[in-house]
Amino acid sequence: MTTTSATSSVTSLLNSSSGSGSKGTGNSILSAAGVGSGLDVTSIVTALVNAKQAAPQAQITNKTNQTNSLLTGLSTLKSALTTLQTAAAALTDASTFNSYAGTLADASIGSVSTRSNALPGSYALDVTQLATAQKRSSAAYASGAAIGSGTLNIGIGTASVSVAVSATASLTDIATAINGASGNPGVTATVVNGASGSQLLLSSNKTGVANGFTISAVSGSSAGLGSLATSLNTAGSNEAKDAQLTLDGISISSASNAVSGAIDGVTVNLTTTGTTQLVVKQDTSVAQAAVAGFVTAYNSYVSAVGSLASYDSTTRTSGVLLGDSTLNSVQRQISSVLSSAVPGNSIGSLVSLGMTRAADGTISLDSTKLTSALGANPAAVQDLFGGSKGYATRLNAAIDGFTSSSGIIATRQKSLTASLSKLSDQQTALNSRMSVYQQQLQAEYTNLDTLMSSLNTTSSFLSTTLAQLTNPSKN
Repeated sequence: MTTTSATSSVTSLLNSSSGSGSKGTGNSILSAAGVGSGLDVTSIVTALVNAKQAAPQAQITNKTNQTNSLLTGLSTLKSALTTLQTAAAALTDASTFNSYAGTLADASIGSVSTRSNALPGSYALDVTQLATAQKRSSAAYASGAAIGSGTLNIGIGTASVSVAVSATASLTDIATAINGASGNPGVTATVVNGASGSQLLLSSNKTGVANGFTISAVSGSSAGLGSLATSLNTAGSNEAKDAQLTLDGISISSASNAVSGAIDGVTVNLTTTGTTQLVVKQDTSVAQAAVAGFVTAYNSYVSAVGSLASYDSTTRTSGVLLGDSTLNSVQRQISSVLSSAVPGNSIGSLVSLGMTRAADGTISLDSTKLTSALGANPAAVQDLFGGSKGYATRLNAAIDGFTSSSGIIATRQKSLTASLSKLSDQQTALNSRMSVYQQQLQAEYTNLDTLMSSLNTTSSFLSTTLAQLTNPSKN
């Protein structure tokens, strides 16, 4: 509300509050002056406070809205740049272009997994034996029967555990004690209830001869417990075995069916015996996915920048960072990196790799061209992105100047946040001043209302007296 309109409102309120009164000379004078009781003090004070507060409040509100809009715009820009930087980082990772996949011609024999240090090759694989875990069972006992007291010692290699057995313990009690023993070297006990009675079954948790267990009853144990230990320590038909295989005629033994270490970076997961061909070759799917991910991230960046720097001539509305120096600097630097060629690289440019830019600034990818380049010269593709002068390397450095904790965007965000804090202080100070001003006006107009009420009473008295003096016949 402006001061002029506020004054008009106050004048109107004063006139409406003056009261009509009876016709007479004194009453007309007082009414013209706006004197009378029933003055709307609250409305008058509110109008005056609003008029005084309007200009500084508008300035604080507008500045706060502008600052918040800038912070939102910078946050959006930083998010788009961070996503693009993450996509670029994947293209600087050597493992992206040094990924290998292994296959078995006969998939029923198993599967192959590889690591980054794998190398291409083809090998004749012959699996003659799978690794197995040791299992042994006891003689049959009546369900719940006590076995005997003492101590069982269970060992695997150099690790062992002693399990105390009470005189009343059944097979179930012994199994529970073994499974719950602290320091159990890797044995699981199970009670199997068969046609002949209950039997204790011990199983190694891992395959291979080295993981086979031994069990004995410690000296002083009862004969019953000793007999149980002897039966469980006697070799049977389910003994521990190592996997046996050959690669191009070279013998290999493995405690596990996941055979690793025989070929650098390759693990063969065996499921059955047989012969087949093991092939390890470069897998370009990881690199293709990384390049496609970079294109997607770049196009998202272009979309975000387009929105931030937009202008709608119909509605005359603009993006929050239109003409912003930081946004302009970001666009210049990223465009400079991607539009230049990589010196010394046989591919040279993104266009030669199958990446072309559309009129709207987005990039499209020719996957066939990319696949051909990766198949023909994966090292050149890697250098094009991850080399010292590669696109991803230079782009990461350029973006880091904006997105790092000490970068341009973070510095501006810190400054804008400080501005918001100052604006908040200004708002608090304005509210305080207006509160004092309102209290002053309230007191002044309340006193005025009291005075006007008193004058109105005097006016009525004088009007009556004057009427009597001008008409003696009524005395």
